[in-house]
Amino acid sequence: MASELFPGENVLAYDVTSPLDTDYYAVFADVGGPDRAQWSRAREVGEALAPRMAEAWDRAEYPLEALTALGEADLYADGVDHPGVTPMSPLAAGLVNMELSRVDGSLGTILAVQGGLALRTLALFGSPEQQERWMGPLSRGEVPGAFALTEPDHGSDSTSLETTARWSDDGWVLRGAKKWIGNGASGGVTFVWARIDRADDPDHGQVRCFLVEQDTPGYTGTVITGKLSLRGIHQAHIALDDVRVGADAVLPGAHSFKDASTVLFATRSGVAWSALGHATACYEAALAYAGQRVQFGRPLARFQMVQERLTQMLSQLTAMQLYCRRLAELEASGALRPTQASLAKYHNTRTARDIARTARDLLGGNGILLENRVMQHLADIEAIHTYEGTESVQALLIGRDITGMGAFV
Repeated sequence: MASELFPGENVLAYDVTSPLDTDYYAVFADVGGPDRAQWSRAREVGEALAPRMAEAWDRAEYPLEALTALGEADLYADGVDHPGVTPMSPLAAGLVNMELSRVDGSLGTILAVQGGLALRTLALFGSPEQQERWMGPLSRGEVPGAFALTEPDHGSDSTSLETTARWSDDGWVLRGAKKWIGNGASGGVTFVWARIDRADDPDHGQVRCFLVEQDTPGYTGTVITGKLSLRGIHQAHIALDDVRVGADAVLPGAHSFKDASTVLFATRSGVAWSALGHATACYEAALAYAGQRVQFGRPLARFQMVQERLTQMLSQLTAMQLYCRRLAELEASGALRPTQASLAKYHNTRTARDIARTARDLLGGNGILLENRVMQHLADIEAIHTYEGTESVQALLIGRDITGMGAFV
């Protein structure tokens, strides 16, 4: 629309929460077919859920109807290759993650937990019987799925996990604790990683995975309160007090911590895409606001300092898009190395933090209002910057790869 103050000039008049489809280098312009359809479906369901998710974030509630809605939209495949699961390319999986995170970070995390972690674990390592029982309910979002690896005393050093699985009579007894487990107190199933304590077992001392229904006696999931990030999904502290499960609860394909790492490696790419979604939302909110907000008799967009900041943000966002597109190409070709995924996660979460801070500053006092979303994204980025491997751990993984020398303790 033309500005009343400056006739003939274009002044943006968008809602700061509406997508502008920023793609300055046309990185995603050629996306079509099933990939485009899945991306569009993610936008449709995400926009429909946006008001409820904003309310949930404000109240620190977990609307399980969002989990179901993503399942009904068939968005949990996340590149999982399994009969009965709709194929989704690495590019489509990334775009879906990006789109949901642009709408709301908690939605992106629901996707990552349910599809990227729980469903992928079952598809990779589960028995035919386990898959027959649970693949459908998990992929449809009918049953919440959790991935329990992190412990109160073991986050970055999760290889040192202390939860044990002891053989007793005709089954396993799980004992220990887990922390920061998405969906861990939502009434579904949890994939618990535990160290085998059975002298006559060839996997004695190794880490294996167990499928545990959350209503099993001895399993207690407590929602973590006081959380100031990703407030629209619950994470749990889990206590495992002699949880008894049958011999068929163990996932036969998982025999070591390397198997858990396989799942985490696959989801690391998703974090880079999620960061891109958050950053896109922040940049577009800042751009729209700059065109609407009038100060000192002119829209902010006419000020040199504002244009320079918007240009800086755009350059950073474009770099993030290029990282993600190349990441998807490498993954599709089977050539993606774990440290390449680490580099994308390292770069994109750091860059998203910068973009969010700049956007929040550009919106001035209005930047802290939930309705403008920037502060919410800024807070949510702090969580994804940490999960699936902290910045320091990613740097050490990359550093070992490029120098040939490990700097881990």
